[in-house]
Amino acid sequence: MNQPNQTGQATQNRTYALLAVGELLVDLIGHDLADSLLNTRDFHRYQGGSPANMAANMARLGNRTALVAGVGQDNLGAYLKQRVAEAGVDTRYIAEDAQAPTSIVVVSRTRGTPDFIAYRQADCQIRPEHLPDELLQQSAIFHTTCFALSRQPAQDAIVEAAGRACRFGAQVSIDANYATPIWPDREGARRVIRNYCASKAFVKLSEDDAARLYGSPQSPDRIIGDFHEMGARLVCLTLGADGSLVSYEQGRERVRLPGRRIDVVDATGAGDAYWAGFLTAWLDGKTPEQCAYAGVALAEMKLTRSGPLPNAISRDDLYKLPA
Repeated sequence: MNQPNQTGQATQNRTYALLAVGELLVDLIGHDLADSLLNTRDFHRYQGGSPANMAANMARLGNRTALVAGVGQDNLGAYLKQRVAEAGVDTRYIAEDAQAPTSIVVVSRTRGTPDFIAYRQADCQIRPEHLPDELLQQSAIFHTTCFALSRQPAQDAIVEAAGRACRFGAQVSIDANYATPIWPDREGARRVIRNYCASKAFVKLSEDDAARLYGSPQSPDRIIGDFHEMGARLVCLTLGADGSLVSYEQGRERVRLPGRRIDVVDATGAGDAYWAGFLTAWLDGKTPEQCAYAGVALAEMKLTRSGPLPNAISRDDLYKLPA
């Protein structure tokens, strides 16, 4: 089976397996399961932000990672930097903003898509000077999210840096986790995502993400075809209990993984775990099918526990599921 490129072999000598760019923020997550924030009474504090979680998850798997993000010059920002560093992520590229406080997201604890409200300040303040050529040249994968792309000045800085990273030989990646409350301009969002995907991106999104991005549910064929047309090199569409679908070679090659029945404890962060497992396997030179199974293995580990993943995870655990 052909791979979408020569995997991570061309970038093995780079300093960072993953450069994650985007939101680092405080998640205030409901303590008990609830269907919405209306019914959530108590909250626990966690380090949050999908790019930060990606960097932490991949570091837990033994990858060297770095994070470009913005926090305030406040104690919540200090807490976030400490937590990310504890996970093994290089924090030297996290900028502290003297004017904007650290961003906060309030999230319900749920077995499905969580209810949330974002209070955004410093996370949006990523600028071109935070993404120098020297850093991009040291990175095998350049990763971001729709959340990070939804506001300026971060939006333009990240899209432009993705183009440079691609030219330097990095694999560009995006979690297309579109949410209308975060990015109300749906057409504008699709335009920005197209510009980002033009850098030969690997794209991960769920059926829920796609329904929000299009404004209504769409067929997997349309979703995958549209992202390939935007320039995506590989598209991974997660289908919840029905598994996942990976498409590459402009849709000529596809892998379908069936769903597995598990007892879900907490769905928060499962998508980040899936993509960290997938990209780690890609860096290890695995096929797209093996990458997808690796993603499932790490996602299941996250779904069956409350809070973040363990501080250290054996890479071998990614490859225990059959492929």
